[in-house]
Amino acid sequence: MPGMQPLRIKTISEYHKVTGLPKPEHPLITVINFEDLKHLPGRKSNNFVFDFYSISLKKNFNAKLKYGQQQYDFDEGIMFFMSPGQVFGIEVNNDEELRHTGWMLLIHPDFLWNTPLAKAMKKYDFFDYSVNEALFLSEKEEATIIGLMQNIQQEYHSNIDKFSQDIIISQLELMLNYADRFYHRQFITRKITNHHILNRLEDILTEYFSSDTLAKKGLPSVQYIADTLNISASYLSGLLKMLTGQSTQQHIHNKLIEKAKEKLSTTDLSVSEIAYGLGFEHSQSFSKLFKTKTNFSPLEFRASFN
Repeated sequence: MPGMQPLRIKTISEYHKVTGLPKPEHPLITVINFEDLKHLPGRKSNNFVFDFYSISLKKNFNAKLKYGQQQYDFDEGIMFFMSPGQVFGIEVNNDEELRHTGWMLLIHPDFLWNTPLAKAMKKYDFFDYSVNEALFLSEKEEATIIGLMQNIQQEYHSNIDKFSQDIIISQLELMLNYADRFYHRQFITRKITNHHILNRLEDILTEYFSSDTLAKKGLPSVQYIADTLNISASYLSGLLKMLTGQSTQQHIHNKLIEKAKEKLSTTDLSVSEIAYGLGFEHSQSFSKLFKTKTNFSPLEFRASFN
């Protein structure tokens, strides 16, 4: 896939055309049952960019989806979300005919224009996760989402009137709120993955604080940690808050204080030298943070060891 120019699909009508579907009933919103798709353009592997939102629920997909930093197999029901302009790739296995089940909702941003949801879309973090954590649904949750997609389909399938857009928008908002709830549940139930992320976070911080990067570049940013873990900063902070009650920034500061305590108790370095070694330009900033976190000044902490 690398090096291939992605196929940009600008409109929902164009998507219908390239996948062998009849013309959409509404130019700005469509609900698609994957079993109705006739084909995907190109062969073997394809990169795509949509100029519209995509919410998909896929099952039994005999191909791999590459999105963000991760590759997905769809043996179980997985839901994922894409914003306009994001690149994704599909790799079809050997010469098999593409096969999958599930549902997809496509919404052009123009459909949301001048509605409160247009601005509110930004609050749904799962659209910009680089979906490194897709949403795994139970059968009951799947039924809820599919029911809402079918309600939307039914609404634009009927005679469109002045209420149609508001009704569709409210169904869409309800679906996104359910997805928010399901992600929140996933933080708790997918503990193996979550603890794996916690372990990796610990390893990244330990390595960073043990190298000379700290003195050269200062404290790692939340974005740096998230990028290294291949998940978004907002997802990481949400996960850590759920599992540990602390934000990513607090985890970074905890590691810093741990390192500072080690230096204060086992070396004769001055507070200024320790501060500079930990990436602070001014020792006062270091002392202030240390006092906030421990209720001791660095010198008071050192004195307690003598």
